Amino acid sequence: MKALTFHGKHNIQYESIPDPEIEHPADVIVKVKVCAICGSDLHLYHEHEKGCDHGTAMGHEFSGEVVATGKEVKMLHTGDLVMSPFTTSCGNCFYCRIGLTCRCINGQLFGWREHHQGLHGGQAEYVRVPLADATLMKIPEGISLDEGLLLGDILSTGFFCARQAEIKPTNTYVVIGCGPVGLLAILGAIEYGAEKIVAIDSVPERLTMAQNFGASIINVAHQNAIDIIKNETDGRGADAVMEAVGNTATNRLAYDLIRPGGIISAVGVCTDLHLPFSPTEAYNKNLTYKVGRCPARFMMEQLVPMVQQKKYNITSIISHRIRLSEGAYGYDIFANKKEDCLKVVMEV
Repeated sequence: MKALTFHGKHNIQYESIPDPEIEHPADVIVKVKVCAICGSDLHLYHEHEKGCDHGTAMGHEFSGEVVATGKEVKMLHTGDLVMSPFTTSCGNCFYCRIGLTCRCINGQLFGWREHHQGLHGGQAEYVRVPLADATLMKIPEGISLDEGLLLGDILSTGFFCARQAEIKPTNTYVVIGCGPVGLLAILGAIEYGAEKIVAIDSVPERLTMAQNFGASIINVAHQNAIDIIKNETDGRGADAVMEAVGNTATNRLAYDLIRPGGIISAVGVCTDLHLPFSPTEAYNKNLTYKVGRCPARFMMEQLVPMVQQKKYNITSIISHRIRLSEGAYGYDIFANKKEDCLKVVMEV
């Protein structure tokens, strides 16, 4: 089969690799119909995360059709259209039972193989899905392949970010970063009842979309976000900040924007060694800092009814649609924000 494979820093190749096979009776094979490039993929693309085997099929956002099932698979059948979270989950362990499916003791991340162990990703013609009955969801009536793709990662992550912010109607909320996750966090905050949301970024096109989604905006290239937020909150700061970027500068900005007793909800994957504020600073603000991977499989079930109702135009964040064979170009424009790129979806 053909796949986009990792071969080191900024080196993504479209090449042939062996077709996946059923390795365990609980596996299925999915024929990928659409897949996407996620901001998390860039950590590997830029080699901020080391150790992945060269030749690993990239990606963890995909939806498609079941074409083969293991003998223990009961819930899925050949021909089913399915959507997948970015990690597998067993559905039975302590963490799955409490809804923290991203920390399943049997879970694995798609698109990461080290020393020939792990899972190939979904930026390929086919992908093997372990623990398939608990991991995959059939795409319900009224949900498109694209919407299923977004449900499996960034839509769930954006809404998870907003949920962690403990939304209350009268409070002031800030979203840092108007990439796909940040934009969907705005929609999440609105869905959970927020009436005042401020979006911060430096890219005018992304800020325009944030404004269209219902947020007021601050362009940090020209405006002082701290002064503006404090002026709007009688000097206190925001009640919660949703951090959707994941670096030293944005985490520090989140700290500087938050009021005493406020919440920072951080879903941007940060590979820095230390937080940019000290334990003393956190103590002195009575800060609640919530951080971590989204339990996408759990969130998918919660969000399906909303997506079926078409309350929000979530697929409007897709800026580029290309073929899988054009994936190296897709990574270049996505990583470097060329051509006003916001979200790249690839048809297989």
